Amino acid sequence: MNAWSPETYEVLEASGWTPERKVDTDRWRSMFEGAGLTMHTAAQAFLQGFGGLSVNVSGPGISCARTPFELDPELVLGEDDRFVEWGKSIGHQLFPLGELDHGRFLLAIDEVGVIYLVETWVASFGPMPQAMENLVLGIAPRRIDEE
Repeated sequence: MNAWSPETYEVLEASGWTPERKVDTDRWRSMFEGAGLTMHTAAQAFLQGFGGLSVNVSGPGISCARTPFELDPELVLGEDDRFVEWGKSIGHQLFPLGELDHGRFLLAIDEVGVIYLVETWVASFGPMPQAMENLVLGIAPRRIDEE
C-alpha cells in the first residue's frame, strides 16, 4: 500500500480517488501512439489509478506553493514533441499525464514511475508513490539540467 500522509489520502479521496479505482486507459493510449508516444506499463498503472482526477490544492506548501493539477493526458494533446524531445534528453521514455497549475506546466511519467514537470525545462517530483505526496503537499520538484 502507498505510504502517504493522512493529508495526502484526504486530498486524493476528496478528488475522487479510491485504492480500488481502475480507469480504462485505451483512449489515452491510442491518442498518443500516433505521435510516437507509447504508453508503458508505469503510465498505464498510474493512469488506471489516477487518470481523470482533478486535484484542487492551493496555499503554502512545504517548499513551494501547493498547485492544482489535473491528471488527464488529453489536456496536453498537441504537446507530444515536448515529451518525445525531453524524454530523449534525459534518457527516459516520457508519457503525458496532464497539467499542473491550470496548464502552466505539463506532467509526465517515465517507464520506472518517476513523475516529471515539463516546461521549457524539466524537473522531477521523484518516483511514485512519493511523487504524489510531493505534488499534494507542495514539495518543489528537483530541476534536471541538460547534459
